[in-house]
Amino acid sequence: MRGAMLYGPRDLRFEERETPTIIKPTDAIVRMSATCVCGSDLWPYRGISPVPQPTPMGHEYCGIVEEVGSGVASIRVGQFVIGSFFASDNTCPHCQAGYQTSCEHKEIISTAQAPILRVPLADGTLVATPDIPSDDLIPSLLAVSDVMGTGWFAADAANVKPGMTVAVVGDGAVGLLGVLSAKQMGAERIIAMSRHEARQKLAREFGATDIVAERGDEGVARIKELTDGIGADSVLECVGTQESMMQAIGATRKGGYVGYVGVPHGVELNGEELFYTHVHLHLA
Repeated sequence: MRGAMLYGPRDLRFEERETPTIIKPTDAIVRMSATCVCGSDLWPYRGISPVPQPTPMGHEYCGIVEEVGSGVASIRVGQFVIGSFFASDNTCPHCQAGYQTSCEHKEIISTAQAPILRVPLADGTLVATPDIPSDDLIPSLLAVSDVMGTGWFAADAANVKPGMTVAVVGDGAVGLLGVLSAKQMGAERIIAMSRHEARQKLAREFGATDIVAERGDEGVARIKELTDGIGADSVLECVGTQESMMQAIGATRKGGYVGYVGVPHGVELNGEELFYTHVHLHLA
């Protein structure tokens, strides 16, 4: 079997890897229908995160179940399934509270850019569709594997409620699906922070009512201007840099909420400054 391996910055190879097999009774073997490159994959690819050794890639995936272990009860061979980037049992206290990526028995999925994938804890990790989807629907279902769930969690962590004003920092896949999630949750006003025309258009389609192109202090000032000097009730941070984090906190009203889902790189928060913001900060 051939799969993607990252050897170092911009050194991505497609080479022979061992074909996965059942190791534990709770495993499933899935043949990929689709997988993709995540924004978080670009950090090591660009050399921002270290790559100490050749590393398999891929954590967004969907496909057809080819084999299940003897302990798998709810997933069957032949089903089309969508999986998460963390395998979880979905029964531990953290899972039951809605934090499956902190499952007491979690295992990271990191080898999905290949034809076949072993998925641990299959009953808790995989979600089967009622039928085999058409080919044109598969890319949308693939988005549910990671970026849709992350965008939804950002909105949930930011306590988005009907009638609220929401700002979204970041216009990548997670940010755009954060816009969609906020719309689904009933937000009345959704401010998308974006400088890219194509992504601005998507944000509008997904429910954004306003577009702010400014960043940093200028971006904060613009959101304050749009909200009569108050700030947004909820802010979704979907980037993970120091500037984006400070922009998110600064754009939030007193007593408001920040859902922080951008994978952090070099983010440092001053405890004393944060203390006086009166902002709820929910990290994921």
